[in-house]
Amino acid sequence: MDRFRATKRVAVLGIAANIFLLSIKLIAGFLSRSQAMIADGFNSAGDVFASVMTLVGNTIASKPEDKNHPYGHGKAEYIFSMIISLSLMFVSFTIFKSSLSSIINKAAFDASWFLITVALVTIVVKLTLFIYTNRVGKKMENLLVIANSEDHRNDVFVTVGTLIGIIMGYFGFSWVDGAVGIGISLWIFYTGVKIFISSFKVLMDTDIDPVFKETTYNLVKGIKGVDHIDSINAKPVGAGYILLIKVSVDGEMSVNESHKIASEVKARVKDLKGVKDAVVHINPC
Repeated sequence: MDRFRATKRVAVLGIAANIFLLSIKLIAGFLSRSQAMIADGFNSAGDVFASVMTLVGNTIASKPEDKNHPYGHGKAEYIFSMIISLSLMFVSFTIFKSSLSSIINKAAFDASWFLITVALVTIVVKLTLFIYTNRVGKKMENLLVIANSEDHRNDVFVTVGTLIGIIMGYFGFSWVDGAVGIGISLWIFYTGVKIFISSFKVLMDTDIDPVFKETTYNLVKGIKGVDHIDSINAKPVGAGYILLIKVSVDGEMSVNESHKIASEVKARVKDLKGVKDAVVHINPC
């Protein structure tokens, strides 16, 4: 499956589904004055934005290498993932404020089968989207798609909370509706922070994880002619890394021999998953 084509399909499905859910949630929420359903509706509005950002980010990231971008445009995935995270935090603040106000003002709402039906439809649609996008995101190792899948998963839990709030309101506990809205806002904020941190690490060129680094170290160490490894660092470039490796070889070795070792090191590490290129520097020992 083509990485960018799969991501585009995920984004388009997300946009279509979330526009539908946004419409029915807000209609049901405002008609019944349910803060939990209104909050859930605004959450879907955030989902539409996230899906649009996924589509735009994927379009830019899919562009091939050019003169100004020799390693492609892959970091666009992380830039747009960060935009999604900031939008989620903003939406969470709006929902929190509205829900808190409903509790303070003791606002009541009209519990109905319409609200319950909307909640159940949302759960089914979002669960289906989560299963599909999660499978694609993990297979393609695409943060944009993974961010979308986590958002769909969160929506399942969020709407279950909305459903609980509606049922409790039916039995006269209307304050639960506002409390669920607050819970939804906090959950959305947590998701936003989580996506922000993942994007930030890549954009700030955070080094590779220790397990992958150790795997690379053991691979290079086993290459004939390498006396020892001075350092292994990495620079993220979109979905992969450029490895920066410094190794020491026998100081009496000829330039040709040391060059052959450097070439072998580069060839071997480029076979590792996620490595787009490698720069190998030879030091005499």
